[in-house]
Amino acid sequence: MNEEQVQQEEQAEEPQQPEDDRLLRLAADFENFKKRAARERQEYVQHANERLIAELIPILDDLERALSAAEQHEEAQLEDGVRLVHRALAGLLARHGVAPIETDGKFDPHVHEALLSQPSEAEEGSVLDVVQKGYKLGDRVVRPARVVVAAPQETDA
Repeated sequence: MNEEQVQQEEQAEEPQQPEDDRLLRLAADFENFKKRAARERQEYVQHANERLIAELIPILDDLERALSAAEQHEEAQLEDGVRLVHRALAGLLARHGVAPIETDGKFDPHVHEALLSQPSEAEEGSVLDVVQKGYKLGDRVVRPARVVVAAPQETDA
């Protein structure tokens, strides 16, 4: 190689160096962004959990008062206390978008879980009984309603 060719190769490599540095900085910036976004997401979840826990603590206090009344055999106060706790917890869940799943009418596999089918005079596929209530958070099913579904009546042949 002559001296002229060596100079041309060196000149061709020079513009490449700043481009490589820029790409390395860009990759490092992107990694930092991903880490910061993950950290912020974790902090957001932590903050949301703190708010929910702060709202649950008074319900826990009500439950402790109801248990205290049960120890003193004050049945009327116990029932009132349990109703108060139930009402408070249901209200808290409703404020946060939790709603019970409807169980009137036909069985819907998207929101119901059939535990068993039972012969009945009711329309086939309709919900006869609710074994455990189900709940939705917005449009998402948190827990499906566990139900007994009507099967066709057995005929004596």
